[in-house]
Amino acid sequence: MKPDSTGLPDFINGAKIWETVNSTAEIEPAHVHDILAKAAEAKGLSLEETASLLQVEDRELNEAIFETARKVKQGIYGNRMVLFAPLYITNECSNCCAYCGFKAGNKELLRRTLTADEIRREVSVLEDQGHKRLLLVYGEHPKFGAEWIAETVRNVYDTVSEKSGEIRRVNINCAPLDVDGFRKLHDVGIGTYQCFQETYHREIYAALHPSGHKKDFLWRLHAMHRAMKAGIDDVGMGTLLGLYDYRFDTIALLSHAAELEDKFGVGPHTLSFPRLEPALNSEIAFNPPFPISDAQFKRLVAVLRLSVPYTGLILSTRENKDMRRELLDLGVSQLSAGSRTYPGAYSDPDYDRPDVQQFCIGDNRSLEEVISEIVEHGYVPSWCTACYRAGRTGEHFMELAKKGFIQEFCHPNALLTFKEYLLDYAHASTQVKGNSLIGHELECFSEKRRGKVAEKLDRIDHGERDLYL
Repeated sequence: MKPDSTGLPDFINGAKIWETVNSTAEIEPAHVHDILAKAAEAKGLSLEETASLLQVEDRELNEAIFETARKVKQGIYGNRMVLFAPLYITNECSNCCAYCGFKAGNKELLRRTLTADEIRREVSVLEDQGHKRLLLVYGEHPKFGAEWIAETVRNVYDTVSEKSGEIRRVNINCAPLDVDGFRKLHDVGIGTYQCFQETYHREIYAALHPSGHKKDFLWRLHAMHRAMKAGIDDVGMGTLLGLYDYRFDTIALLSHAAELEDKFGVGPHTLSFPRLEPALNSEIAFNPPFPISDAQFKRLVAVLRLSVPYTGLILSTRENKDMRRELLDLGVSQLSAGSRTYPGAYSDPDYDRPDVQQFCIGDNRSLEEVISEIVEHGYVPSWCTACYRAGRTGEHFMELAKKGFIQEFCHPNALLTFKEYLLDYAHASTQVKGNSLIGHELECFSEKRRGKVAEKLDRIDHGERDLYL
């Protein structure tokens, strides 16, 4: 299907975004504290307020931003951390994105598209590690349409490991489709549809995407509109940091979120902010034209948490383990773990292969190694998918979240899924740490809530699975 963006409005006003950024470049410390006082109420920030915080360089003021972000994060999400893994289905692609190892012009890349049997084998490996939530990733190629993507989703859901059960939520990262195409994905039961604009700057976008369907900026910009019209309640957006000025792209991303909220009553379910990493035969990936420092990156994550407090923030394995650890407190609510970035990677014993992967990753630890560390830091790993089975998605989820729903339901459900993991997959040392954490968390509940959760934990101990409140 050839993209047709005829008549689509461009709601990203680049000149206005730069005006917002430039007009807030220098503000008084008192105004920063005023913004943080508002942010502490977890009601969000305006674009101007967000731009102001993004540009704070003073060390003490940055610490104030971080401390406010920690409080907002804890107040809404508590110490729950959702875990998932990406599963690459194909690296065949007709786009020529300058920064991507999968680009069409990369003649050294070994191309591969998984067969149904290969998909099932990859899923079985992931299930045996303990994963319950996957993000399926696809290159864009004319021979792969919505029906084929839907069939790959069916293959994932139908794969049931004798040891470890099934994948309970499949999210999708694929090229923009038309409304009918998105409806096919909705009907097969996907969770979140994820698509990144990469950069919102029109001229930079055109230079980085010289050929392929992806060069149509407006077709991609309106992908979320079409997905939501097709009934997909939860969408995930993001920018690829390093392609252009992070201040511009962050304010543009939030403008995009505001557009969705205006049109559909709810913004994106998740936001992502990956930094550009080295990729095979990509000069720009090795030398980002607009690099973002670690200090700027940490501030960006904290400010996003304050700007859109109820939106999930996803951190990938592009970052190293030290950076990932720091960002847990500052705003991240979802974490990929044990990731590999090419088709067939999980069943490949020699997985560190730059000749086939999309980009280099910074955290090569296994799922259990990640779990062990976050538990040591007091976080409860979660694979909960109850909301999607109960229809608590989109606008309904946001309404509930603002009333404390996440702490009342999502947190107890996280304990239940974590208990499954400990019983079915964890090594003895992780079991000891994990069960201790569950016991501690139970003591924090009201007596009534504690009784309900304890009863379900006991049922899990006796062999039942997939229990939730």
